[in-house]
Amino acid sequence: MRTVQIFDTTLRDGEQSPGVNLSTEEKVEIALQLERLGVNVIEAGFAASSPGDHAAVREVARVVTDASVASLSRAVQRDIDAAWEALKEAKQPAIHIFLATSPIHRKYKLRKTKEQVLEQAAEAVRYAKRFFPVVEFSPEDAGRTELDFLCEVADVVIRAGADVLNIPDTVGYLTPDEYANIFVQLRERVPAVERVKLSAHCHDDLGLAVANSLAAVRAGVDQVEGAINGIGERAGNAALEEVVMALYTRQSYYQVTTTIRPAEIARTSRLVSKLTGMPVPANKAIVGANAFAHESGIHQDGMLKHQETYEIIRPETVGFSQTKLVLGKHSGRHAFRERLEALGYSLSDERINALFVRFKELADRKKTLTDEDLVALAEEKQGEVAEIFELESIQLSYGNHALPTASLRLRNRQTGDQVEEAACGNGSIDAIFKAIDRATGEEVELLDYKVASNTQGTDALGEGYVQLRQGEMTVQGRGVSTDVLEASARAYIDAINRLLTRKQAKKDAALNAVLG
Repeated sequence: MRTVQIFDTTLRDGEQSPGVNLSTEEKVEIALQLERLGVNVIEAGFAASSPGDHAAVREVARVVTDASVASLSRAVQRDIDAAWEALKEAKQPAIHIFLATSPIHRKYKLRKTKEQVLEQAAEAVRYAKRFFPVVEFSPEDAGRTELDFLCEVADVVIRAGADVLNIPDTVGYLTPDEYANIFVQLRERVPAVERVKLSAHCHDDLGLAVANSLAAVRAGVDQVEGAINGIGERAGNAALEEVVMALYTRQSYYQVTTTIRPAEIARTSRLVSKLTGMPVPANKAIVGANAFAHESGIHQDGMLKHQETYEIIRPETVGFSQTKLVLGKHSGRHAFRERLEALGYSLSDERINALFVRFKELADRKKTLTDEDLVALAEEKQGEVAEIFELESIQLSYGNHALPTASLRLRNRQTGDQVEEAACGNGSIDAIFKAIDRATGEEVELLDYKVASNTQGTDALGEGYVQLRQGEMTVQGRGVSTDVLEASARAYIDAINRLLTRKQAKKDAALNAVLG
């Protein structure tokens, strides 16, 4: 039984989702979890696109040891140089070069002839092979490229030294039969194709990304590309957890295996969702909240008699637990730590102590806390961020014929000072955010704000998410509470703290540069 490689692009194509902006620390956290998941290649970013992406790719390459780390690159020398500079210390460095090949891209975007495209592709691959042991080439918009010309491109880049040939359905246009046929034709018409691994990269514009990826597996591809939770440009990429579990569950049909550890899927999905601020729909296959839920009386009756009547995958297989360990206000620190460790969190004593204080605060308001509550609490402040401002109290005045007013008290943990401020707004949230701006002295632009119930019931934890911009800096913040208004305030303060941390790091870097 052959093994299909899994190429994860959550940190590159996934981060291109509108509104997503991961810090270096958050990218590293996700990359390490992807490594635990068992992916073969981690596309850590687009090193030439910005200094921040370059730094993130370099840091991921430094910490990841079991998986190959790749950077995306245009078919130009300066991009390839930037990729190598970021990846030269990686244990298994790789580069992913792309160049558009379809008629519409050649005419309107590149303004190049077929001959010029062939020459540029070959030259880029040859140059990259001077540095990288693994060079992957993608003819962008391959799905709408003339098959004859696609075969020419394949032949040219393989002869130039490409190790992996990826065929991207860049705009999610193809049907499964059409997509699979491309690989059949490449094998029949390009003799040199036997030298390379064939890879599938599908987008979900027509909802066919996973189906197309699985059709490619049936057609003999060696690698499947995608993102956790299916995030990415426009409608997203193929959801890797869906592809992997289809291959796992229907192994007798597909006759392939992967190196993925299914028990890590739920944890990975949860982490990506929290750090990107993109919630997983309840009805999402494999990782949605309802994926293993049964409400219909007929279904419940069948499940009680035999689990396989309505479940083709056991929740434990992908890392979910059927049982809920309930913690409340009488629980001790030891039980709290053990449950967090069982959920996959290995935290320092200092972090445990800080979380335990928040746990007790929440337990006083909510009778019992479930696993989902603990996950939300543990991931409230992912990444390295100094907690400069801390919320001590908040009070709101609201009436449908009165002006909403928020008053709050913050503590500056660096100076020990307390700051009290109040503000009016056109709603409670607006008033809260204005009061925080006054208390911290920061002028920011609110780019995005979301609030959602993290668990079920009237005492469910509310989870707030904000995205702020100040100048060229964009930050995200998260907060949880049984009160959605308090959760929103905590999320906003978290974002302010992240902003201040980044500003201080920038000042320190500038000072170090001056001092030599």
